[in-house]
Amino acid sequence: MARGRFSLFLVLSLTLSGCTVAFPEAQSSLPTPSESVAAAPDSTESAITEQDSSAEPSSTSSATPSEQPVEAVSGTPEDSVLEYLLSSLEIEPEFPSGYDRDFFDHWIDADSDGCNARREVLIDESITQVSIGPRCDVRGEWWSAFDAVRTTDPGDFDVDHMVPLKEAWDSGAHEWDYRTRRAFANDLGFSGSLIAVSASSNRSKSDKDPAQWLPANRGFSCQYTFNWLAVKYRWSLSVDSSEALALGRLVANCQDKEFPPLPEKASIAIGAPRVESDSAGDDSAQLDPRFGTCREAISNGYGDYIRGQDPEYDWYRDGDGDGIACE
Repeated sequence: MARGRFSLFLVLSLTLSGCTVAFPEAQSSLPTPSESVAAAPDSTESAITEQDSSAEPSSTSSATPSEQPVEAVSGTPEDSVLEYLLSSLEIEPEFPSGYDRDFFDHWIDADSDGCNARREVLIDESITQVSIGPRCDVRGEWWSAFDAVRTTDPGDFDVDHMVPLKEAWDSGAHEWDYRTRRAFANDLGFSGSLIAVSASSNRSKSDKDPAQWLPANRGFSCQYTFNWLAVKYRWSLSVDSSEALALGRLVANCQDKEFPPLPEKASIAIGAPRVESDSAGDDSAQLDPRFGTCREAISNGYGDYIRGQDPEYDWYRDGDGDGIACE
């Protein structure tokens, strides 16, 4: 068993047995099983603050998109699904350098239906009947699970990466190739990866992990914990030690909850390694081998050259003009 996973089992056993563990302070207090979801406003209100009520926003279904009734996970080990997810992750120090948001090409239209990933999330999460106009102009109504704010103006909301792009980079994505980072940034394959929330709550969260920030709407904390763990599990990302401790405490407070099935594991590709230079001043030795065509480069394991970032981009034809050659 890997050392990181052994440490997580220790975190869980200490937490669930009632032993005292020092945890870093998060922005909002942790939930107890008796605390309920913040109430949604009536139809005359445009925004609300946190309340203690069991009422939920009305929609075309009977619950908010993130709280649809689901069956308990089956086929997992004897532990609860949260324990299983937490124990499956490696504890590793973060890689806190080299991040650039442009490394994650986000809000693409992968299926070429005219609606990019951001608008697809808005369409999926509207709590009323959605209408779609020219250029995927989305009309609907949204409820922010982070802070219980409600709006009919999609410009008031951001689509948040549950695990922020920088957190992903620090936790393993720095080793990925361009395609894998793009897939992560536009992940519509798991509903917990992307979520429409108020712009203010998204700015508050920023790139923080659960040791540093939790939703003001305490009733969403257990679902938030599941989504965070599930995204890290899906994309084989690690957790750092303070993050693992905070997640252990959250897991202990969510033992009576049910969650959706586990997401499928995503396909991860590591970026093609650069050739190490034998001479300090020879910049060309840092480049990939040069091939006659992109097809040859890709068949030899190279490619995804980004305009303005990779010198190799200028060697090849960018057929679709998207700023990426040999993709």
